[in-house]
Amino acid sequence: MPSGPTFVIVGASLAGARAAEALRTEGFEGQIVLVGHEPHYPYERPPLSKGYLLGSEDRDSFVVHGQGWYAEHGIDLRLSTGVTAIDRDLRQLALSTGETLGYDKLLLTTGATPKLLPVPGATANGVLYLRSVDDSDRLRGTLSSASRVVVIGAGWIGLEVAAAARAAGVATTVVSLDEQPLLPVLGPEVSPVFADLHREHGVDLRLGVEVESIQVSADAATGVRLADGTELAADAVIVGIGVDPAAELAVNAGLEVDEGVLTDAALRTSDPDIYAAGDVARAYHPLIGHRVRVEHWANARHQPVAAARAMLGQEVAYDRLPYFFSDQYDLGMEYTGYVTLDRYDRVIFRGDVAKREFVAFWLSRGLVQAGMNVNIWDVADEIRDLIRDGLPVDPERLADPSVPIPDTRAKF
Repeated sequence: MPSGPTFVIVGASLAGARAAEALRTEGFEGQIVLVGHEPHYPYERPPLSKGYLLGSEDRDSFVVHGQGWYAEHGIDLRLSTGVTAIDRDLRQLALSTGETLGYDKLLLTTGATPKLLPVPGATANGVLYLRSVDDSDRLRGTLSSASRVVVIGAGWIGLEVAAAARAAGVATTVVSLDEQPLLPVLGPEVSPVFADLHREHGVDLRLGVEVESIQVSADAATGVRLADGTELAADAVIVGIGVDPAAELAVNAGLEVDEGVLTDAALRTSDPDIYAAGDVARAYHPLIGHRVRVEHWANARHQPVAAARAMLGQEVAYDRLPYFFSDQYDLGMEYTGYVTLDRYDRVIFRGDVAKREFVAFWLSRGLVQAGMNVNIWDVADEIRDLIRDGLPVDPERLADPSVPIPDTRAKF
């Protein structure tokens, strides 16, 4: 039985499991308690809208560790257990079971929750969200029986669900306030690639429109009514309009929270004994130069390792660049870096955009801020190095596929 200080991790997610693993790898011999409200062993979420939803992956393939691993490593895993409050003065947690749990160091990996659609009818049966494996199971069942669905939201989740629906032979309409899919992420230069992709696969894109209500009959969703009066019939409505950080515990405990739990580069919150990592954390990034909250798999995988090391007193500055990937139909992509619509002045394409075999680079003042490779592989590391170097690039060489990416830096 482990002895010594007690480190508690709230959130039995990929991030929570990775933090527990890192603590043991780094030689921590004290007690580790991993608490999660779901009944499932910690798992990875990308397959929920990709392979698992499509039926090409089973649950075992994305569980972080098998059942025996936690006991073998002396980790007290408490599933189906919520944390209702943090008492920072006593360094104690109140659990949904009525118990209290003391901690010497605390890590919050509580993740995020889907934004709820704020229109009439949104709570009806047949209005679905996708965040958990249970959500994905419900959605799989729906796609196996439905003949038509409406997807509200044209972000990554919405588009991946639309692709899964079309693969299942379900007539699919995607509705979005934005004028293009993925517009806030990719900008007007690149987002049309995904609009064309989905239209070619039979998706009815309704862009730049507002949802007025969910139409309901006998407490079940029957379609969507748009603000212009258009009615879209559906057997189910799937909502993917983003997520909010699950930061209620932190707010109630008086931690600094602003669009996520605020941390320094070592993932330390405003309380020196409490850390945060993964989707819930808005952490200072040394390379980007300000705080960012990253809602993707790679961040949930790597950031908690840095947090674990910081909890052990090591000098840590988490500066790994954000990375994510998506698979839709025959398009696979990887995105490395970080850029917002107001932080770039140019997009350079390298390759054949029409064939969807290209790399797009977002530049600001001659420096690469982010890059996305589409159906071109083994270049993500080169893109990452180009961003991390912080050196100007030659736009003509960057656009030329015959020039190796490392050789596109400007010559002076």
